[in-house]
Amino acid sequence: MREKEWQTEANRRNEIKTLNDSVKMIEEEKIRLETHFAKSSDIVPFLDTIEGLAPKVSVETEVSAVDVAEDHSGLLIGMKASGTFSGLYKFLTLLENSPYELKFIGMDINKETASKWNAVFQIKLLSFIE
Repeated sequence: MREKEWQTEANRRNEIKTLNDSVKMIEEEKIRLETHFAKSSDIVPFLDTIEGLAPKVSVETEVSAVDVAEDHSGLLIGMKASGTFSGLYKFLTLLENSPYELKFIGMDINKETASKWNAVFQIKLLSFIE
């Protein structure tokens, strides 16, 4: 009888270990998934992240507008940027490859001087949770 009790306890411990391992795997996946979404409380860090991309390619940026889309399908961001055409292109590439799901609603690029260009980006953060 003791052997049966011991086997039952060993099986229970194995099930608990398997369950704990599964919870750890799911938790890691959950954390990885959450990095692709911005909650309303995470707007400032999100904006800091996208603005932080600009100095990497020698571009100056300024967020000019932030608003929730009328249909609540995302966060709308207006952003001004200036730098060389190459820098603006690289900045756009960095935005496209950010971990966030972005949709470019509009973009207007104008040449100011021989080497300085200005751009206005209208971006929609699709992975936004209110």
